[in-house]
Amino acid sequence: MSLIKSISGIRGTIGGEVGENLTPLDTVKFAAAYGTWIKARNKDTKEIKVVVGRDARISGAMISSLVTNTLIGLGIHVIDLGLSTTPTVEVAVPLEKAHGGIILTASHNPKEWNALKLLNEKGEFLNGADGKEILEFVERDAYQFAEVDDLGVYTENKTYVEKHIQEVLNLELVDVEAVKKAKFKVVLDAVNSTGGIFIPTLLEAMGVACVKLYCEPNGHFPHNPEPLKEHLGAISELVVKEQADFGIVVDPDVDRLALISEDGSMFGEEYTLVACADYVLGKLGGGNTVSNLSSSRALRDVTEKHGGTYTASAVGEVNVVTAMKETNTVIGGEGNGGVIYPESHYGRDSLVGVALFLSHLATSGKSCKELRESYPAYFMSKNKIQLTPDLDVDGILEAMAEKYKNEQVNTIDGVKVDFAKEWLHLRKSNTEPIIRIYTESGSQTAADALAQRAIDEIKEIAGI
Repeated sequence: MSLIKSISGIRGTIGGEVGENLTPLDTVKFAAAYGTWIKARNKDTKEIKVVVGRDARISGAMISSLVTNTLIGLGIHVIDLGLSTTPTVEVAVPLEKAHGGIILTASHNPKEWNALKLLNEKGEFLNGADGKEILEFVERDAYQFAEVDDLGVYTENKTYVEKHIQEVLNLELVDVEAVKKAKFKVVLDAVNSTGGIFIPTLLEAMGVACVKLYCEPNGHFPHNPEPLKEHLGAISELVVKEQADFGIVVDPDVDRLALISEDGSMFGEEYTLVACADYVLGKLGGGNTVSNLSSSRALRDVTEKHGGTYTASAVGEVNVVTAMKETNTVIGGEGNGGVIYPESHYGRDSLVGVALFLSHLATSGKSCKELRESYPAYFMSKNKIQLTPDLDVDGILEAMAEKYKNEQVNTIDGVKVDFAKEWLHLRKSNTEPIIRIYTESGSQTAADALAQRAIDEIKEIAGI
């Protein structure tokens, strides 16, 4: 099966049978459930509005048409941003005084995937309780469509490239003048999605010369769209060839940001947030940060260097945002290149990340590689172990927590074990009998060895 329903939306591959892939019928059903939920939350509101935007996937126009017309059928007014980004829709919802938003994107998944990502009236991802209500509407098929005189109104709004970018440029810590004086040259890999529209426009506004690679928003991804080292050979070579100051890589919906140093080496997806946080904390004279349990310890080190407090949250953007609000965090996010800057909005935003990083680089007097080398050197290993369906995965995790009870153990999301110089995080999959294993240490060899030790211990506990 390639149809995944969760509290944050529905995701699947295009084509196939109803309930097994993301078919038109599944799309309509889920959009109707979301619209019904929105209407139930706003019973006394005459004009309910929802913002819709999409990435450049081949299936995007089809899915958008299904979603927008379903909402119109429910009597909801639709503001369609067209080709957009996840953070742009998040920014647009409160600016339009809308009651929710839907982003049509499967994020870093391959081109055959698409998804509906759901937002509340704040432009933030739904919490567990809200997502559960929508799933219940789906199960009950409990929809009430509007009479012909009460259908919703469809409006296109193509102004949010400029509006979002202006929001970024208006941020106090975005130093446009310093960036213009630096006269940077960068290479951009936008994997033929909407980053190819938004990032060059931002760069032009900041006086940065941009060499475009895969910036045609046609949805034909030239490589695996997840911005990992093994997928980024072309931009690494082009950065060196063009003698660029660094390279920028975004995923299809532009909420993850990876950077390439001037010598073609990876700055490291984990270090995007670290660098941006270092800049913000340095300018503010300290502050608190949050990232999830599977993110690099480097953020904690940088935060404490500036006199702030670091907090680890459960994995998932909504969990990170909740922890950020609880701890009055000035910047946070996820180690996958997701920068969340509350001065802008509570969502991962590559445009904000690019602007903060450019400001940091321009004012630091360092090259991209020198900046990377100024941070603690940590190395990660990411693995998984396939189990049989009859095994008690929760019991295995409990046994691992007991095994390491004399260490610092966190069980808010699987089992995280913090050792003096490294850590281990074990998480179970919600859809299949798999335990994901994340480790970090002072060398790749040590991180891999810790992961293998965990695999061996799990096998011993499971008797396999």
